[in-house]
Amino acid sequence: MTMRTVDLGAGPNGLTTTAFGYGAMSLAGAYGPIEEPAAAALLHQICDRGVRHIDTANIYGMGLSETILGRFLNGRRDSITLATKCGIEPQGETGKRSINGRPEHIREQVELSLRRLKTDYVDLYYLHRPDPKVPIEESVGALGELVSAGKVRSIGLSEVTSGEIRRAHQAHPITAVQSEWSIFARDVEHYVIPTCAELGIGFVAFSPVARGLLTDLFDPTALTEKDARHKFPWFAPENLEHNHQVAERARVLAADAGLPTAALALAWLFAKAAGSGLNLAVIPGTRYAAHLDELLAGLDAQLGIALVTALDALEDEVAGDRSFSPDWVSGGREGLLPRQQGSYC
Repeated sequence: MTMRTVDLGAGPNGLTTTAFGYGAMSLAGAYGPIEEPAAAALLHQICDRGVRHIDTANIYGMGLSETILGRFLNGRRDSITLATKCGIEPQGETGKRSINGRPEHIREQVELSLRRLKTDYVDLYYLHRPDPKVPIEESVGALGELVSAGKVRSIGLSEVTSGEIRRAHQAHPITAVQSEWSIFARDVEHYVIPTCAELGIGFVAFSPVARGLLTDLFDPTALTEKDARHKFPWFAPENLEHNHQVAERARVLAADAGLPTAALALAWLFAKAAGSGLNLAVIPGTRYAAHLDELLAGLDAQLGIALVTALDALEDEVAGDRSFSPDWVSGGREGLLPRQQGSYC
């Protein structure tokens, strides 16, 4: 199956991959359990549909996602654009981890990731969060050394501000910036996306269906006790039912357009990216092959201006921030999200 591709970055540090990628946090059970045989079967389905962009991180399941991918990629490594990340301490639970962008930590973590992934290089290596105690130029300098050593082919940043992007890009060319972007989470449109478009940096959107809210089968009563979404304000008891009803308005618009809601959410993103002159890839995650086809339908869907405008208006109705701490994400540090007590925690 042939799939649309996207150029992330430019020149020798550029990377061409499929515009639809798979976010492999789901392989580590963040949204519910999945056994490794089922994970392997899902990865086969993903590749059979033409997806060649897989995104993981060292902290997903404390290395479990990378380990599962390492076994799956045996014999097919060169056909996949493989991305992973470092910079969040691989210990503790969501909402209680610390940041570590020291060069020695980055060098240590890439070796551990390569071992788990059973490969000698990563196509795209992200700094998962900037360390407030380490100048971003130092962290990016260490990542650049990994490029020179052949262990990393290109580097990216996750949840960085416009100013951090500019400083980092001067230290070493940045291929991609990854952040949350969806109909419900739009703070990156103020500063981050214009900066990426200006500098020719690709953008990779995670949680493009708002952590499952923007899907047809989302059931607020079905979240298990261990579901990581409980850490996020959108899913707090005082906000969840309200946000579910806001998402219901998107479901009605999707049904009127003859699309699954997940497909509508992705089509909206591609429409917004095209209007911003941005090269975009999306990396939704799922545990179910059946959901892949709903998501993939958004790659070719064309939305009219009126529909895009109606979807644009939904963000103002969403209750709660997209993160458990505004300082944890770019919009919070740019003053676009209300500040809560605490910061990197």
